[in-house]
Amino acid sequence: MLLLAGGGRRCGDRRRLTLPTLIVGACYRQQLPVRFGGYGVGMPSDLASTGSLTWTAAVPELTAEPVWGFLSSWSRSDGVQAAAIDPELADTAAFCERYGVAPEVSANCVVIAGRRGGETRYAAAMVLAIHRVDVNGALRRALDARKASFAAMSDAVAATGMEYGGITPLGLPADWPIYLSEQVVTAGTVVIGSGLRRSKLRLDGRLLAELPGAELVPGLSS
Repeated sequence: MLLLAGGGRRCGDRRRLTLPTLIVGACYRQQLPVRFGGYGVGMPSDLASTGSLTWTAAVPELTAEPVWGFLSSWSRSDGVQAAAIDPELADTAAFCERYGVAPEVSANCVVIAGRRGGETRYAAAMVLAIHRVDVNGALRRALDARKASFAAMSDAVAATGMEYGGITPLGLPADWPIYLSEQVVTAGTVVIGSGLRRSKLRLDGRLLAELPGAELVPGLSS
């Protein structure tokens, strides 16, 4: 389990960590990237709460083009599975109800636009479906933005090359930070988007912390 404790560590002090590790000295705006490599993270194991879907190895037919492009070269892709769904049921509430997936293991990826001095920066945030993203607090500070908001649908689709309602942290633009809530990382097996509305992916939440640009943000969700 990850523990976040206050202390005297200054903001901006970042370290690569391996489990089990106590993360100490977190300040209100600190983001600590966490590395879980070599800790036995592989195929999902606690699968009872991931529903009645038929899961297989991820394949191009069940992933958006940028997602498959990322998976085909990612060393951890053997820990990712995919399942086809009805695209009309891609939205979280309908999906969980139809396929028996617990909202506690359904993780949403939202695209955030942060603005400062006329410049707009994009980022992704991953939180469980049962939580809300602290856009104007933790996320705005993580982006070092004056204003932050959910990106417009057309902008999110154009920037990611993915379908709205299926956007996932796998295969995002290389310069985007991916902000993770602690609850997503420690949830065990989680179900996420595939880049398409007609499928979903599942993997151990700890693998999300291995994505390029991934950062654990204290207080990201509530």
